[in-house]
Amino acid sequence: MFPHGSGPAADPAGSHHERRIRSFQPRRSRVTAAQRAALHRLWPRWGFDIDGLHRLDLGELFGDPQLPVVLEIGFGMGEATAQMAADDPETGLLAVDVHTPGQGNLLRLAEEQGLTNVRVGNGDAVILLREMIAPASLAGLRVFFPDPWPKTRHHKRRLIQPAFLDLAAPALRPGALLHCATDWEDYAEQMLDVLTGHPRFENVQADGGFAPRPAHRPLTRFEGQGLDKGHPVYDLLFRRL
Repeated sequence: MFPHGSGPAADPAGSHHERRIRSFQPRRSRVTAAQRAALHRLWPRWGFDIDGLHRLDLGELFGDPQLPVVLEIGFGMGEATAQMAADDPETGLLAVDVHTPGQGNLLRLAEEQGLTNVRVGNGDAVILLREMIAPASLAGLRVFFPDPWPKTRHHKRRLIQPAFLDLAAPALRPGALLHCATDWEDYAEQMLDVLTGHPRFENVQADGGFAPRPAHRPLTRFEGQGLDKGHPVYDLLFRRL
């Protein structure tokens, strides 16, 4: 799709990688001219492929070794990510997805808004956490509206499960916040059970339940439409011990 070095690779880690957990479901949709132009222009500066072949130097990636970095897994078209980056310029946002139009759109938004604290990773966040992130290097982890895999037989494909938390915990600094959100009630209950039962995370809510939506998570148009229809959103805030 893109000349070598000017855009995200189709399969950066290669098909040989073991993927018992995957952080995404492949999607295909049209890349607009503006998104393609943003990818071509900005990918060499602000994007990288998750190939599992090297350790990522976050200080070098963001140009500031003192900058706290939060990993966001799955960002859709990037509007909420761009808003969070604008609201908190003292935090680096490492946004990971495989959706090429969303990657291009987020890069376009970052350029238009003058955001220098956003980097875009292309590929599987599981490989990123397992092979490319140094221990205790992340200040936070956000998983907003992951694929709910609604059919019972597919629940094992859901991202938030003990094996994923085992992988994420070492990459997070002690005290780092893991923030999940979903509008699927049964997935929310599963998340709460899995997170509550994990020895390296504790619920920041004194009652051990769901949290009110924090101010740092923007209310998206899609979420607002759901709320208008009576579809509640569940936020979970857990601290890495």
